Amino acid sequence: MAKGTYVDGFVISIPKKNKAAYLKMAKEASVVWKRFGALDYKECVIDDAKPKGVVLTFPKLVQARPTEAVWFSFIVYKSRSHRDAVNKKVMAYFAKKYGEKMDMPFEMNRFAYAGFKVEVSS
Repeated sequence: MAKGTYVDGFVISIPKKNKAAYLKMAKEASVVWKRFGALDYKECVIDDAKPKGVVLTFPKLVQARPTEAVWFSFIVYKSRSHRDAVNKKVMAYFAKKYGEKMDMPFEMNRFAYAGFKVEVSS
């Protein structure tokens, strides 16, 4: 993975019937984010949903239904200011291509997102 000092992280619940639509969107997003300067872009589907000893799992966090799969995604940047500059270009690109309202293959009200400073990296 490319080294950076800032990461945007996402946890979302995708209806299993929408997996192909989500993958299509994610593949385009990966190309666009990297084109505008992101160092790395990952989309990961849950494999171990109930790790032993963990009380608050990702499926609980996003209130996943049995018909949904949980995805964890992240984008790596040089810094927060780099993230802000990249995201400004990315949002302008998608607004121009899709207009104000882009159809999402998931419920945005159960989309968890935050920006993180990297404290340890190897």
